[in-house]
Order: sequence, then C-alpha cells, then structure tokens
Amino acid sequence: MREKKAIVVFSGGQDSTTCLFWAKERFEEIEAVTFDYGQRHRSEIECAIEIAKELGIRHHVLDMSLLNQLTPNALTREEIKVEDGQEGELPSTFVPGRNLLFLSFAGILASQVGAKHIVTGVCETDFSGYPDCRDIFIKSLNVTLNLSMDDTFVIDTPLMWLNKAQTWELADQLGAFEFVRERTLTCYNGIIADGCGECPACKLRRNGLDEYLRSRKES
Repeated sequence: MREKKAIVVFSGGQDSTTCLFWAKERFEEIEAVTFDYGQRHRSEIECAIEIAKELGIRHHVLDMSLLNQLTPNALTREEIKVEDGQEGELPSTFVPGRNLLFLSFAGILASQVGAKHIVTGVCETDFSGYPDCRDIFIKSLNVTLNLSMDDTFVIDTPLMWLNKAQTWELADQLGAFEFVRERTLTCYNGIIADGCGECPACKLRRNGLDEYLRSRKES
C-alpha cells in the first residue's frame, strides 16, 4: 500500500535521483527540495531543476546562503582544493552541519505541505567519512525533529546500507538506470553524467558502476 506524501531532499546527483525514483514508487505524491548554499557549481541546482521539471515533480529551491558564510570548504570555495581526508581528518568537501540543516528545513517544509516522510540519499557504506551521513545521526535527528514540532515524521534512507554498485543496481531495478547515468551530476567539477573522472566523487561513482556492470554481465 502506497504512503500518501513525501519530501525528497534532492541535489540532482546519482544518489538523490535514485531516491526520487524510489519515492515515486512508494508514495502517492512527492515533492523535491534543493538547497542553494552557494555551492561551487550552479550547474548542480540547474540539473536538479531540469530533472524535477522533466519528471513533473513540484520542486522547491531554498536559499541557504548562510551556510556558505559559515563553512569555507572545497564545495563552497573555488580556491580550496578537493582532497580526500588524511588519516583522522575529514575530506575537504565536508560541509559542517549541512545534513543537519537540510533535513531540519525539509522537516519544516514537510509540515507545511502535509508530508510525513522525508527521503534522503545519505549512506553509511560509501559515506566518504562524513559524520552526518551515519545511521545513528539520522535516527537521532528523526527523534529531535519529531519532538521539536510535536509530529511524527519518518526520515527514509533507502541507500543507507548500499555501496555504489548496489545503488546502481537499485536504479536499474527502478527502471531508471540510463536516466541516472546520463542526467545526474555527481562530479565536484560540475560535469554531468560520467563527470571529470578524476575527482573523488567521480571515482566512487565510476568504480561502483564498473562493479555493477561486471556483476550484471556475469549473472
């Protein structure tokens, strides 16, 4: 039985687009929300807008520019190099408080539009060391969100325990494999589809794709 309504936190990337298709199968109605926090490439927002428009999904773009002021990092400053974290350090692409704020504001939006579910593509399996992608954080925030508004929201994380190859497999099961491969933007350098091939996000995406295509060929 399909649930009534969900808000999908949507960046236009591989993970959130897969979640969008996942939500379309499970809810009678979905809306997407994208956050403009002055990210390095405006093309990310433009990509999200185009995908939502093509799929006929009501789409909200919310101004979160304050986050840019507070968090200089590789996703908000062009002069900061994209680098993986060294031992004991977070990657230069980590945006402190991003998922805390995004999910909190998604909860506020959900309360205004009558949605009880908030869908996000965070993942602990391939999470690049980001602490706000962990399952324990999501569960904690879900409780806090419900207490703060005296409501019963559910934060859905369909990718939480999937690696990138399994995320590609899920997109394929949803009939969205080619769409996700050709239309989404994961690249830290702002290049749609297969991206630059060099940044950490592109390498993670490509390695997962290659692994999935090998397994599909063997089966």
